Amino acid sequence: MFMNRKGFTLIELIMVIVLLGLLAIVAIPKYYDLQTDAKTAAEKGVVGGVRSGIYTYFAKNKAYPASLGGAVGACSAANPCFGTVIDQGGIQQDWSCTTAGSVYTGPAGTSYTYTAATGAFV
Repeated sequence: MFMNRKGFTLIELIMVIVLLGLLAIVAIPKYYDLQTDAKTAAEKGVVGGVRSGIYTYFAKNKAYPASLGGAVGACSAANPCFGTVIDQGGIQQDWSCTTAGSVYTGPAGTSYTYTAATGAFV
């Protein structure tokens, strides 16, 4: 007589564990790349907003701003970057400024230089 057994064999359980391990090995590096991609995309969004703010400032004042703000060092609520050209009070985190109002470093590590004579933020 055959008994009606329910459950998984040891081989089936081991195969499931192996497959989950392979999926984890493939997925974890993709997750880290997503974080880098997100930082890069956020940085590009801020750069676009700053450039737009520079041109808006120029349209209102017929001159480019002398600087993008007085921040030097890490940007924070007390020391916001881009306060001159971003209406919301500037960027408050993940950016830093090495030279007063002209050289900025974004969260992805790219440096941008503002040239007041031409309004370029590259």
